[in-house]
Amino acid sequence: MLKKLLFALFAVLSFISFGQDIKYNLKMPKPQNHYYHVEMELDGFKGKELDVKMPIWAPGSYLAREFAKNVNLVKAFDANGKEIPVKKVNKNTWRITKGKSQKVTVKYEVYAFELSVRTSFLDLTHGFVSGSGVFMYVDGYKDESGKVEVFPYKDFSVITTALKEAADGVMKDGSKTFVFNNYDQLVDCPIEVGNQDVFSFEAAGVKHNVAMYSFGNYDVAALKRDMAKVVESATNIFGQNPNKEYTFIIHNVVDAQGGLEHVNSTVLSVNRWTYDGSDYLDFLKLVAHEYFHLWNVKRIRPVELGPFNYDAENYTSLLWVMEGFTSYYEKMILLRAGFYNQEMFIKKMFSSLNYVEGSVGSRVQPVAHASFDAWIKAYRPNENSSNTTMSYYSRGSVIAMMLDAKIIKKYDGKKCLDDFMQMIYAKYYEGKNRGFSESEFKQELANFLGESMDDFYAKYIDGTEIPDYNSIFAPIGLQIEYVGRPKPNVGLSVSNAGGKTIIRGIRSGSAGEEAGLSVNDEIIGVNGIRVDKSSLDAYFKSVEEGEIIDVLFARDDQLFSTEIKVTTYERPRFQFEMKPSERNEHLFSYWLKSDEK
Repeated sequence: MLKKLLFALFAVLSFISFGQDIKYNLKMPKPQNHYYHVEMELDGFKGKELDVKMPIWAPGSYLAREFAKNVNLVKAFDANGKEIPVKKVNKNTWRITKGKSQKVTVKYEVYAFELSVRTSFLDLTHGFVSGSGVFMYVDGYKDESGKVEVFPYKDFSVITTALKEAADGVMKDGSKTFVFNNYDQLVDCPIEVGNQDVFSFEAAGVKHNVAMYSFGNYDVAALKRDMAKVVESATNIFGQNPNKEYTFIIHNVVDAQGGLEHVNSTVLSVNRWTYDGSDYLDFLKLVAHEYFHLWNVKRIRPVELGPFNYDAENYTSLLWVMEGFTSYYEKMILLRAGFYNQEMFIKKMFSSLNYVEGSVGSRVQPVAHASFDAWIKAYRPNENSSNTTMSYYSRGSVIAMMLDAKIIKKYDGKKCLDDFMQMIYAKYYEGKNRGFSESEFKQELANFLGESMDDFYAKYIDGTEIPDYNSIFAPIGLQIEYVGRPKPNVGLSVSNAGGKTIIRGIRSGSAGEEAGLSVNDEIIGVNGIRVDKSSLDAYFKSVEEGEIIDVLFARDDQLFSTEIKVTTYERPRFQFEMKPSERNEHLFSYWLKSDEK
């Protein structure tokens, strides 16, 4: 028996001795040069070589941002402090020849001077760490747990992150140590370091921490009250909140950047004067959008969106669900929380609907294609994008509203889109602990509605048809009328650039395109008269079908003239009337219900 116990103890000790230990030290000794100094302490890794990698993208932001471009020379050292060879083998991978050394320290610097919700930043006012652009990982070991110790600059006193603080987290020098379960969790918990204003509130049984960088016209008491309402209404959709604690990091700046979701936190970038009037409602809508993502995207997700491949694009045709459904619910949450009334909600939705159907690109790019091509088109627009692309946010929100109406009608006001979201959350996140495939999601919709989704997908997901909106929404009390009419139009949009009137957009197939005009041309005169942006816009509004316009323009400092023959263009447009009947009043009320007692 003693031999068996000794053998078991030896086995445990051997496991401990030869396990992999990972610790990051994050330092910022001179913020004015915008460099984070990172040290990776690696212990127990086998083999003579190690590959360390920097992700090329930040989950939630579908663009290859090539974060390795911000990394300076990478160096590595053995347990005795002796420098060992490091060779870069591709754009985001460094190979370390460590030989027999069990302990390796990797040191590198990251330039951080892009303040957005998806990139990192450092100056004398604060530091913001978006993990996938700062922390490398050891290839093949993303599932390893570890620690990160943050050493604030001497004038910074507050560290905010959703990472759990280590038992021995606070050091005498002001540093703090946090723990992570795996690399995905590490980079999913952004870190704010500075002198931010921090407060908290309780909602849905969860503690919510809010860190406010920089000044603004915000009122803490109002934010606690109103953000709590948003949280409660979002949680009511699912009937449960998966978090015990949640963190908001809010950057109050001039150039607002929107938000980025994380599993138990979010980063919001807003104009510092946004906390008043209609701007404040837009802020709360952003809060609702990113908070809803803690279910939809971070837990309800396509299989491609977690665990992540950080080396390449992660393609999916389901961003219309991830972002589009969330864009629908951001408004629904504000309705249920009492910030919107019924008419305000429907006006917001019809603004999206008319934007979608009025876009030339909506007749060219299906929403599934827009989702898949987000990596190469959505974040890289050019002068022709409006003619060829559409927004999976806006189109997806309209599709969500259509599906909500279909479900409410199907179940006579006993179920709505909430119930479908609850079902798919329970089945795939709680039950299978994985994402779903595109075919699985389509089949789940079909099963829930009790009908084939082939025609729906062919027309509206993989196709570009305009739905018969009235037939979809009239059964739940919303009358919709098509009001698009042909109008004289030249198809040009112009702007003022240094006193010059420059063409910024040309609608495909328009009279302006037929006349041979191009984006970046300078329009100098019309019908023998010099024009500026104001006078040209006014003139274009007064033209009639068939009218001939003589245009003098410059291209690359050469003068040209052409004739525009005005044609008509019918931009699809819809208007609504809230008109529930005695027969469907209960469906209308169920659809636009409020959480307020």
